[in-house]
Amino acid sequence: MDAFTHPAKWRETADPFTLDYNCFRPEEILGYPHAGNDVFHIKGKIQGAPVTAYLKIARRKDAAIDNEVALLSQLNDPLFPKLLDHDGSKGTFSLTAELPGLRLSVILGENEDLASLSYMEEYGEALSRIHSLTPSARPQADRKFYHRPSEELLEELELSSLSDFFAQEPVGGERVFCHGDLHYANVLWKDHHISAILDFELAGYGDRDFDIAWAIFLRPGQRFLRTAQEQEAFLKGYQKHRACNPEAVRYYMARCYVYFLHFCKEEEDYCRYIRKWLAENCGDMGAAHRACPPL
Repeated sequence: MDAFTHPAKWRETADPFTLDYNCFRPEEILGYPHAGNDVFHIKGKIQGAPVTAYLKIARRKDAAIDNEVALLSQLNDPLFPKLLDHDGSKGTFSLTAELPGLRLSVILGENEDLASLSYMEEYGEALSRIHSLTPSARPQADRKFYHRPSEELLEELELSSLSDFFAQEPVGGERVFCHGDLHYANVLWKDHHISAILDFELAGYGDRDFDIAWAIFLRPGQRFLRTAQEQEAFLKGYQKHRACNPEAVRYYMARCYVYFLHFCKEEEDYCRYIRKWLAENCGDMGAAHRACPPL
């Protein structure tokens, strides 16, 4: 990864030099990546051999580092982080080997020429391959995004006209092994190909189409996956290996956008984008999702 993604210390964290490691001996902190948990780009030694790695320390009770440890112990793939040290079911910390690559946001910059289109099919294929895995795993932990927005939230956001749209939830979605948090910050690229897929704390068995929607809806500040062409290219890649339900994906994207509209009220350009997307993709701000045109 590039130093651009490793800022200096930006908040108070746990002290990585005080952990009860099994085999790792920390020597130097190289950076503090932005993350929900305390994450450190760190150098040290294992059995006398130098290693550069990423240390993740639980910041909350629901950090689910134990879930990631259990899964990475099973998922033997060069794209997934290799466990170097951890404290098992305690879920206090995990140490994984550094993997090469950059986030697509760094590679593309402002993405003015839609260079992102040449990456989207492989991006979609990667998620379809994750959905084909069958590890021993628990169901995904519940999150607010897995539930339709309340009438109170829709009213607060002046989106009450979407009430009927959200009332008609997709049914019968395929249950698969989901990454749970596949987005630009958790995928690294090198030489125009995916080189690493990170952060499996939220992984588990869940709804296929929601996991796709979570991967392709636009985040604040993101300069790719803004257009229907990019979303279609992602789905084309996904559908090389597995089927999906584009209408359900659209429904779940709309749900994610409503929640992010609530979280990101100060991001004026992003909020305008969301409201425009909802108007264009949810019919007449109240039509059933089955009436929406395909992605």
